Amino acid sequence: MENITKKRLRIGIDARFYGPVGKGLGRYVQEVVDNILRINHNSQDKFEFVVFLSQDNFDQFVCADSLVSKKLVSLPWYSWREQLLFPLIIRKAKLNLMHYPHFNVPIFSPVAFVVTIHDLILTRFPSRRASMLPSTLYWFKQIAYRIIIQVAVIRAKAIITVSHFTKNDIVKQLGVRADKIVVTYEGVATLNSAGEGKENIAKLSDDNQVLKHYQFHRPFLLYVGNAYPHKNLDKFLEVFADLRHHHPSISLVMVGKDDYFYQRVKQVAKHLQLWRPGADDNQVFFPGYVSDEDLKTLYRQALLYVFPSLYEGFGLPPLEAMSQSCPVISSNQGSLPEVLGSAAAYFNPYDKEDMLIKISALIDNKVARDDLIVRGREHIKSFSWQQCSSQTLDVYKQILLK
Repeated sequence: MENITKKRLRIGIDARFYGPVGKGLGRYVQEVVDNILRINHNSQDKFEFVVFLSQDNFDQFVCADSLVSKKLVSLPWYSWREQLLFPLIIRKAKLNLMHYPHFNVPIFSPVAFVVTIHDLILTRFPSRRASMLPSTLYWFKQIAYRIIIQVAVIRAKAIITVSHFTKNDIVKQLGVRADKIVVTYEGVATLNSAGEGKENIAKLSDDNQVLKHYQFHRPFLLYVGNAYPHKNLDKFLEVFADLRHHHPSISLVMVGKDDYFYQRVKQVAKHLQLWRPGADDNQVFFPGYVSDEDLKTLYRQALLYVFPSLYEGFGLPPLEAMSQSCPVISSNQGSLPEVLGSAAAYFNPYDKEDMLIKISALIDNKVARDDLIVRGREHIKSFSWQQCSSQTLDVYKQILLK
């Protein structure tokens, strides 16, 4: 490490997804960047860092460390301008290593790099329903995606991924050597857990105000996440419609940014007569984006968190639910059994009857829900952003020390 200190090697991180602008990926980028810089600041042997940001998050990122500089990159994600112009910006930064925390690596990246691949959803679930683009342009972008990700995994000095499931997927789908891939589990978002005693009583009072603000009523099931087709929300709504026959008092809250995909889900809910704009008797609620503070309340007050996804590379929301003492029932697909372990109940998301039976049984069984809460509180201790970031920094060091 003495040699590294003398040279003061420079590492760049593409943080254009940093913060809420990048949704789930933004959470990963923000936590990894913030924690890596904190570890580096307190380390005896330090690197210089250049953090590349977009106009949407440039002012949001603040770091007083003299070894950290930030650079504005006004290039759209997944664009030809990103592919052609970003390498020029990187070259001017005079880096020794670059970290791309997503697959959109410029084909002509001018320096050695590490790439994080979270999942292969676009390969495993290619669907026109997952895009607003015209058919011809969509399939052109599919071809471009496959070229970019294939070049990325070939040229990368190391590949970071977030579960052994995704690692195996990358090996099988892209033909990558297993020893080139490093698994770093993500952490749980820094949402404070529910308190006890007088503090908890105060929280319950605040919780009631939040529910009143959104006009939600208990008991309710909760889903938090985007509405892309692989999330399987259409089928979940069909199951919920049947569930209402057995549990007529229960409602469903679906939290996520009100975009094109959520608009489609709303139309399904409307068709099933579960939701109408402005109606007083809705059984499904779409609050759109919800702040972390209000989200904690929804997790605490939900009867169950339900995650019906057909494919996940990791799956942060159910872990967030566990951190707030919310019992979780999840799809048994993708990485979810690996990540959630015995702290969740499971159903087959391709089988509506199985979904209905399993969710209904848990609604009726408070003892089972309480057991999941206890298991969840213990389980989340295995996931740390500090550890994830430390392992990521170790990957940088191993490459730079070769």
